[in-house]
Parts: sequence; C-alpha cells; structure tokens
Amino acid sequence: MPSDVFFMDLSATSRENLPDKLGRLINKAGIKKILGKKDHTAIKIHFGEKGNTAYIRPVFIRRIIETIKKTGAMPFLTDANTLYVGTRCNAVSHITTAIENGFAYSSMDNTPIIIADGLFGKSETPVTVDKKNCGQVYIGSEIVHATALVSVAHFKGHELSGFGGTIKNVGMGSASRRGKLDQHSNVSPKIKRKTCIGCGECAAHCPGEAIFLEDKKAYITKEKCIGCAECIVRCPTGSITINWNQTIPVFMEKMVEYTCGVLKNKQNKALFINFITDIAPKCDCLSYTESPIVNNIGVVASLDPVAIDQASVDLVNQQQGLSHTALKTGLAPGEDKFKGLYPDVDWSHQLAYAEEIGLGTRDYKLVKLRTLAYKKSE
Repeated sequence: MPSDVFFMDLSATSRENLPDKLGRLINKAGIKKILGKKDHTAIKIHFGEKGNTAYIRPVFIRRIIETIKKTGAMPFLTDANTLYVGTRCNAVSHITTAIENGFAYSSMDNTPIIIADGLFGKSETPVTVDKKNCGQVYIGSEIVHATALVSVAHFKGHELSGFGGTIKNVGMGSASRRGKLDQHSNVSPKIKRKTCIGCGECAAHCPGEAIFLEDKKAYITKEKCIGCAECIVRCPTGSITINWNQTIPVFMEKMVEYTCGVLKNKQNKALFINFITDIAPKCDCLSYTESPIVNNIGVVASLDPVAIDQASVDLVNQQQGLSHTALKTGLAPGEDKFKGLYPDVDWSHQLAYAEEIGLGTRDYKLVKLRTLAYKKSE
C-alpha cells in the first residue's frame, strides 16, 4: 500500500503566504496524529555550517515550531555534533553557529536549542537494532529521550550517499560522534601516487588532519582518517578514490540502520519534512554553498521516511538541470540528477535497503496542496 507524501509548491497569494501554507502542509501530513500534550518533541534540523547559506530559512522553522506548539507539545531544536573539525564540532560553537545563522531563542518562538550528544559528542545512548551491519547503534541521548521526533531536512546532493534527505538527517545526523565514526569507518580513501601532483589541497582541507605530503606526494594516515570523503572532492586530478562498489553500499546500510535505531522508540511519534529548495550538489556541512543544480521545487511531508525520500528524488529528477553548475550530465527532465553528480554512487541502494528491513515503502502517493486563490477584491 503506498504511503501518502504531501507536497506544496512555492507559489503563494495574498490569501496565504508560504509560512501559512507550510503550516497547512504539516497539519495535512498528520502532525496532530503523532503529537500530544506535553510531548517533548525533538525538531532534528541542520543549522548549517558557518559560511554555508543553503540551510533551511529560519522563518520556516519558526512556523513549524508554532504549528507543533498548537498541539500542546514541547519542542526543542536539536542536532548532534559533527565528526569533522568545524564550527559545529562541540556544543558551544554549535549553538553559537546556530544563533549566528538565525536560530536564536527569541526568533524561534522562545524554543531552546539542545545539542543531542552533549558538549563534546560523547553523550550517547546505545540502541539495539540487530541488523546486518550493526548490532547496536549510538544515538545522541537527548534525541533518544525525546517523546517524539520531527525531522526537517534540506534535500540536496551528497558525496557519499548520492543525495541527503530524511534518512541521512535522521540516521547520520542523530548519531553521536562514535556513531558517526561507526558509519564512516569502512570509507577509507586511497591515493593514486602516479597522478598525484602534490598540490596539498587534500591535506589543507582534511578535517581529521590525516593527510600529509612527502616527496611531493600525498599520503593518508588511516588511523586518523574519519571517512568524510572531503579529500575526494578537493583533489583536482581525481587521484583520491574509494572502492565505491564495496564500501559505499555498507555506508548507506549503516545509515539506514541508524535511522531504525533513532525511530525504534518513536513508533507513530515521528513526522518527516523535506525542503526541496536550494538543491546544492554537496552537503550543508561545507563552509560554502555551490550553485543549485535545479530550480526550487517545494516542500514535502510524510509519516514514512522512505517514501518521502523517494518522492523527493523523483521530484528533482523531473526537473531541467541548470547549466554552469556542478551537474554536467543528466540535465534533461527525467534524467538522474544525482547519478549525474556522482556516477559511481548508486543512491537507490539506501532506499532499497530501508524498504527491505521494513523502515518504510518506496511506493507513494503524492498529494498536492492546492494554492489558495486570491481574495475576491483583488
């Protein structure tokens, strides 16, 4: 049986602006079904790295908060600390970055920010999942202890998973530092020294300080490598590679298994929202934003984490790709934009595996919200 995925485009009228339309979308998707009075509700978002501009606009997050509060629930904004060294690698700088990016207490309807895995990413709760790759997963404790979860994800491309949406936001984003390392542990890049020109770009941008230069060639210290794949993106000669066919499917499966762990104690207590806007080719964890690969599309919401990601992929792939961006192939409507970005990554594997283990279904019905007409006086 297909799952409902509710969709709103970005058209608005004087009768209903976009924040109001977003509130209607969330209500249609079933926010009142999953939340009750006094439910401590984790709003899992990505606050955006300092310098990044593609993250979801705070005005929309505020409307989501206001809609949640109308149910009597008690929301808080949350994310877990990053594995790499950046402006969100500990709770102090993480909250500071969130405030600087517009998510201050006052502008968020007096809603607090609580970093899920504590000051240094060590506040975690192991959750038993007994899946193919993980017996236990390690989740930020405050997300585990929350009564309900509302995932608000910015849908975009991603270097390792092809795309990042709900599953990545929940599974990777909610994991403690130990959990993130667990998911990345099989992703170990290698350097082709014949083509390495010793430019140092990989070493300069390695967040784990795992790369060094010797005799004008780059070398990776595997013990320090955190598997973030930043070096692959940075290398101008394509000399840094991963065994994509073996390691990336396992990475995706672990991400899905972590999503199962996050949702284990939240049966019928979770809602998922994807903003298909500013669809950048890479993750919001970067300190800059590249040009979007297609035009803005809209927002989707669902009670099914698999269906919403499948619908989001389909909506992006239906678009005409934008020229002069990172997207060089697959630009025509109906062509695979994410395969065009990352030809070696089979993004569908994460959805197929998620469906296989019962996380949700890829079969969906897209329910489009009608844009309210202008007032008669106009």
